[in-house]
Amino acid sequence: MASPSYLVGAVQMTSTADRARNLDTALRLVNEAADLGARFVGLPENFAFMGPEQDRLAGAETVEGPTVSALRELARRRGIQILAGSIAEKVEVPGKSANTSVLVGSDGGVLAVYRKIHLFDVNIPDGARYAESESVVPGDRPVVAATPLGRIGLSVCYDLRFPELYRLLSARGAELICIPSAFTLFTGKDHWEPLLRARAIENLAYVLAPAQVGRHSATRVTFGNAMIIDPWGVVLARCPDGEGVCVAPFRRDRLERVRAELPSLLHRRL
Repeated sequence: MASPSYLVGAVQMTSTADRARNLDTALRLVNEAADLGARFVGLPENFAFMGPEQDRLAGAETVEGPTVSALRELARRRGIQILAGSIAEKVEVPGKSANTSVLVGSDGGVLAVYRKIHLFDVNIPDGARYAESESVVPGDRPVVAATPLGRIGLSVCYDLRFPELYRLLSARGAELICIPSAFTLFTGKDHWEPLLRARAIENLAYVLAPAQVGRHSATRVTFGNAMIIDPWGVVLARCPDGEGVCVAPFRRDRLERVRAELPSLLHRRL
C-alpha cells in the first residue's frame, strides 16, 4: 500500500562545467533534505553538468554510469527515493544524447527512466539562442512509476508547457508529478510559477519542481524558485536564491479530499 504521508524535498543548484563539484553538491544537498526528514528528494535538470555542448556530449553516460550509480548508493544508504533530475544519457545516435530523468528507489534500484519529449528550440528575446534538438534525441514515452510512496509521473523542464503530457500522466494515475528544470531567467520570472500551479490544479496532483538557479556560464542564467505545490495549487515550499533545499509534506488524505471535493478528473470528456 502506498505511503499515506511523507516529506518530499526539492533541490536547487547552480551547476557548471565542473562535474566533480556538481556531483558533490548534489549529494550534499540530497543528504541535507534527508536530514530534514525527506523520503523523496528531487534534483534539477542537468544537475551533473551545465557547460559547453561539446563537453556535455563527451561526458554523456548510460543510466548505469558513475553519476546515477552515486545516487543509487546514496538512496540505498539513506533509505530514500531520489530523482536524478536529468543527465546527458549516451545513445547510439552520433553527436547526440538523450536528456534523461532517472527515478531511484530506496533500495538503490532504478524504478523508472524518462527521456525528455519536448526539446527547447527557442530564440529568447534577451539574445540567447537554445537549440536542444541539435544535440538531443527526444523521448517518445510518457512515464508513470508505481512506487512505495505512490504513483509518480515524470517530465523535464520544457515539457511543462505542454499540458497534454500531464493529462496522460494524470490518466495513468499520477499523484505526484516531477518537473526538474533549468528554466531561463527571462521566461521563468513570468511563466514558471503560473505553469507549475496550473499543472497541479488541472491534474489535482502534487508537483515537485527542483530547479537550477543563477549564472552557470557567460551565456546561461536560470530563474531558480524550486518549489513544491499541493493539488489545490498552493505553494507549500520554495527555495530562496542560491543553492539549497526546501521540503514539504505529501499527504494522501489531502490529495483524496481535493479530488473528492472537486472531481474534475472524473468529468473529462476528451
